[in-house]
Amino acid sequence: MQVIMHQSIKSITPATWNCYISANTPFTRYQFHQCLELSGCTGSNTGWQPMHMEITESKQPVALLPAYIKHHSWGEYVFDFAWAEAHKHYGRPYYPKLVTAIPYTPCAGPRILLAPNTDLPRVLAFLSAQLPALAREYGFYSWHWLFAQQQDWAAANKTSWHRRLGCQYHWYNQHYSQFENFLANLTSRKRKVLRKERHQIQKAGIDFCWLEGADISAQEIANFYACYANTYHIRGRQPYLNAEVFSLLVQTMPEQIVLIKAQRQGKPDGNTQAVAYAWYFKDSETLYGRYWGYFEDIPLLHFETCYYQGIDYCIAKGLKHFDAGAQGEHKLARGFTPQATHSYHWLQETGFDPAIAQFCQQETRQVEQYMQWAYQQTPYRQDAVMT
Repeated sequence: MQVIMHQSIKSITPATWNCYISANTPFTRYQFHQCLELSGCTGSNTGWQPMHMEITESKQPVALLPAYIKHHSWGEYVFDFAWAEAHKHYGRPYYPKLVTAIPYTPCAGPRILLAPNTDLPRVLAFLSAQLPALAREYGFYSWHWLFAQQQDWAAANKTSWHRRLGCQYHWYNQHYSQFENFLANLTSRKRKVLRKERHQIQKAGIDFCWLEGADISAQEIANFYACYANTYHIRGRQPYLNAEVFSLLVQTMPEQIVLIKAQRQGKPDGNTQAVAYAWYFKDSETLYGRYWGYFEDIPLLHFETCYYQGIDYCIAKGLKHFDAGAQGEHKLARGFTPQATHSYHWLQETGFDPAIAQFCQQETRQVEQYMQWAYQQTPYRQDAVMT
């Protein structure tokens, strides 16, 4: 086997990339990474320099790892700032690093894309043997496999790489036919709270429009982006993404995009007024909540736009799973349940391995204890049927 490093999406054809695609998740598609690069959201100026790793054998496809050289740790959501600081303190370089990850996207999924009939443990063993030489040749000091899909955990756990455990909150569709069926699975008290929150939005005169990708106009993209950018500006930060990438995504992969618009009726001219937006991706089983923003700060609007509307959409479209994004313990009270995430890490500097291994073990125990507690905080009735 051999490794080919692609320093731009342009050096891989869509047909070659698609040799490795076995799932329809939006974030592994050629078009997704192409849009990021063409728009300038990835590239040397952003600290996300494409460095996609292709593994072949006798010129036949084996595996593809979407990857990026990083000079910082922003936009990854598996926080290693303490590791970088420790290296700096002892005069050891930490950056640049190589991440097998989806930029700005903390969604678990395929990260090592395999050609048909390829054995993952064999690929991992080859990769483990090659990393030291690749690090020397391409000038990176560590490699990070972020948000690995669950079916890869067993093989990954047999490697010598450091494993980090994380926790997110996901919603699962129990064959509901309407939102009320979901509410029926909750305790009486929690059911009342959710109904009250939705009623408050209705009283404010807000209703919602689901725009599928092909129906999203340039004006809607512009309005959404103004909202999205505002969520960063109010914190004194610049947004990770620019307006162009959203336009490109709608053009190239519209079937996997949903834009939910919150709007208020009653303008003098009889038209509606947009007050907030939420941007989602989807595949055949999962809805992914990614970005949101508002023109008007209305109490509880975030919960309705980003959670309840997403649940409504999953029920209406028969989607099994709703990944509403990283963090957010408040999701527990709204029917989301704890979901473990796994990431794996190789460091060229071995002197820190004992300390990092101890850190990862302690972190794992803390996350496991937290998840046990979090499961007890979910609002579901004890007799609710969950599959």
